[in-house]
Amino acid sequence: MALLEVTGITKKFGETEVLKGINFELDKGEVLTIIGSSGSGKTTLLRCLNYLETADTGKVVLDGEIIFDGNEKGKIKAEEIRRKRLNLGLVFQSFNLFPHYNVLKNVTVAPTMHAKEKLKEQKKSISRLKGEQKKKAKEELKKRKEEILSGIEKEAKEVLVRVGLGDKLLSYPCELSGGQQQRVAIARALILKPKILCFDEPTSALDPELTGEVLRVIRELKNDGRTMIIVTHEMGFAKSVSDKVIFMSEGVVAEEGTPRKIFDNPENPVTKAFLASAKDSDF
Repeated sequence: MALLEVTGITKKFGETEVLKGINFELDKGEVLTIIGSSGSGKTTLLRCLNYLETADTGKVVLDGEIIFDGNEKGKIKAEEIRRKRLNLGLVFQSFNLFPHYNVLKNVTVAPTMHAKEKLKEQKKSISRLKGEQKKKAKEELKKRKEEILSGIEKEAKEVLVRVGLGDKLLSYPCELSGGQQQRVAIARALILKPKILCFDEPTSALDPELTGEVLRVIRELKNDGRTMIIVTHEMGFAKSVSDKVIFMSEGVVAEEGTPRKIFDNPENPVTKAFLASAKDSDF
């Protein structure tokens, strides 16, 4: 069974139909790249998968769990949406770092918030206890909190080393290059341990000389067996890193297949025209 199954996803904004029935599957450990012209629906698809937008119809099944069902739209509680959103990490093209937090705090803020929410539930249970039992439970909870927060910080440092930023823990976003900021964003997504890591044009906001360092990190994640969905305009990178490629045009999957099929032997005339006009000619 595929790790991710996407069936019949549609999305309208007003009268504009952006997604017109998207279907695809992704196996664990695979890298899927999505290519296509601006306005073809690539980013909207990622945002629907991550619950940043709500699809109108369709179904998304992740690791056997239905994480979106158009028939249940509007019936899912906010906390359930937050839980499901954690399954798919998203790295934005514009970094979206907190400028007033240093690198380490940017990476730890989300897991710390999630941990404190869980601890808050335990604290409510303790409030119903009495006497020595309550006192002991409070002490144990305090110790547990310290262990969890310490573990989050340790893990954040390890992830930052993994993306080549072990010496930038106390730096602020304004002190980093664009490539370094994007690597912080990747670390921030990784620490939440998503089943699928998604990238929305991860190099579009970078100068050409900084693009390579971000693409290098993504290649290393592929080598680690990470399952990823990448929307990119870097055709050479897409050809070399992908297991599957989807070409989107006007809200539909116009063609899909292996990198060799899509880039070397495309069948759809629209795909051929897009690749012929692509600025990145290194494939």
